[in-house]
Formats: sequence, C-alpha cells, structure tokens
Amino acid sequence: MLISKTPLRISFAGGGTDIRAFYGVHGGAVISAAIDKYVYVALHKRFDGRIRIAADAVEEVERVGDIRHDLVRAVLEATGIRGGVDIAIFSDIPSAGTGLGSSSALTVGLLNACHRYQGRAVSQRRLAEQACEIEIDVLQAPIGKQDQYAAALGGLRHYAFHRDGAVDEEPIRMAAERLEGLQRSLLLFYTGITRSASAILRRQTDDAARNMEYWMRIKAQCETMRRALEDGTGGETLGAILHEGWEWKKRLADGITTPAIDEWYGQALRNGATGGKIAGAGGGGFLLLHAEERHHAALREKIGLPALDVRFDRLGTRAAACLD
Repeated sequence: MLISKTPLRISFAGGGTDIRAFYGVHGGAVISAAIDKYVYVALHKRFDGRIRIAADAVEEVERVGDIRHDLVRAVLEATGIRGGVDIAIFSDIPSAGTGLGSSSALTVGLLNACHRYQGRAVSQRRLAEQACEIEIDVLQAPIGKQDQYAAALGGLRHYAFHRDGAVDEEPIRMAAERLEGLQRSLLLFYTGITRSASAILRRQTDDAARNMEYWMRIKAQCETMRRALEDGTGGETLGAILHEGWEWKKRLADGITTPAIDEWYGQALRNGATGGKIAGAGGGGFLLLHAEERHHAALREKIGLPALDVRFDRLGTRAAACLD
C-alpha cells in the first residue's frame, strides 16, 4: 500500500490574482502558507483489474472512463493507470467548500501517489504544474494556481504568477522566533457553511473589468504583507493588512460574505482580533483571524464556532509505501 499526505493552505494576501483572467494581463502575486491539516490518499493494488474509490461516495468500476469523480478520473488518465487499484481518500477537516484548497491538495496528493505507485519520481514543482493542467485546462475549473503550489511545495511562500503562465516562488524569510509568534497568533474558525468556490470565482471573473481597481489593490497588498512579515512590522499592522484585504475582497462579487459571517467577524474585532478574512473564495468555510494569543480564549468563547490552532507545514506533499 502507498499513502500520500498533502497539506491544505491559508493565504495572507493576493488571493484571486492567481486566476488566469487576471495574471494573464497584469501578473499576479500571492502569499500563502501550507498548514498541518492534510488530505490523505491510500492506493493499493487489486487482483481483479477493477477500480474502487472510497471518497465522499464509494464507487467501483471496470474502466477509468466510468469513474464519476472528475478529479480521480482525470488523474488516473493523466498518469496512465488503467485499472486494478483501490483508492481511499480522507482528510483532517471537511473535504470540500472550506476555502483551504482541499480539491487541489487532493489532486496533488493523488498525482504523487499514482506516480510513486508506478515507480516514477516526480518533483514537487512538476506535481504542482500537472495539478494545474488537470484542474484548469482539462476540467476547466475557474480557479487559480496558488492552491496547487502551496500543497506541493509546503512552507510560507511568496508566489509570482507571470503573464505567460510561469510561476516563481520564494520562501518568506522570518527568524524562527517570529515565525513561531506568527503561528501562535492565528486561529481558524469553522463556520459550518460549505459552498462552491467555482461559482463564486466565476462571478469574480465575470466582474473582473468592473472591479479592476480592487484587484490591483489586492495584488499590491502582497508586497505590503511581505514587508510586514519579513521586516518585523508589528502584529497590529499584519492584522490591519488582513482586514483591509477582506474589505476589498467583499466588493468583488455577491456571496463572498453573509450576515452570519459579518456577525462572527464583528465579534472577533470586538474581542481582540486585529484582522482576518474568510479563507479561499468566500461565502463560508473557515474564518481566519489574527490576534495576540492572550485573546484566543475570549475569541473562542464569544464566536462559539469550532476552532483550530494553526501550524505551518514545511514539507509539502509526500508519499511512502507502508507495510511492504
């Protein structure tokens, strides 16, 4: 049996500028971090040539083309697996519509497992590139590129998306003590609302020309956030950058926020949070907050949602054979 482990991600600035409709004209930039919440893929050889997939639903088929799960079907086609496998998919958190890049983490992790299963050593960067090809080009998902790279590479990084489609990345350089302090200042609250990121992103893309002023501000904010992280700017400034970005993001399309989200966020600001945002495209999923650790207990009590501490993942996707 072979198992892959692939991190989810949170983004701090620039989200949405990694979509082709924007970066193809203006170039894009994102700062994001892989976190210690994972999607796992287990792959095991079958004796009978059939394919069994256990994910949100279970299906068993004779041919790859009969698989209903779009991502699994596309990855098996891309990697040349024709049959004779059991695939099980599970995750540390709800697996869809949470804003933490779970679909791309699944794509990267399944690619990693399938390549390793067939004896191929594929670099993390190539896994990210191939995941983008499958999700964006093959399946025509209206998504960006940051999720695939964060899942594949891990770490806290600045990504630049060039007009020709090339992607450059650099680690955010922080002293160990400050990096630890950043992690201890972050909280994720699960709203219990799941939504289709694709639907929200389509609306953002359709309205891109009308909202270009906000898109350009969101892109420029990436450099401001980078300086705040690397140059030691205080936490209040970092929270203010998150807050400002969230205020701009809400103007990009209907459905990015809701009255319930606004109420939770308002409670957060009244109880010690310096800023925050809904992770991912918006509309639900996880609420990311920045606050000094001394305020965390009050935030948990007042907001009243399930909460997660945040730790960064440094390794990105990995895979290993088990019990062979």
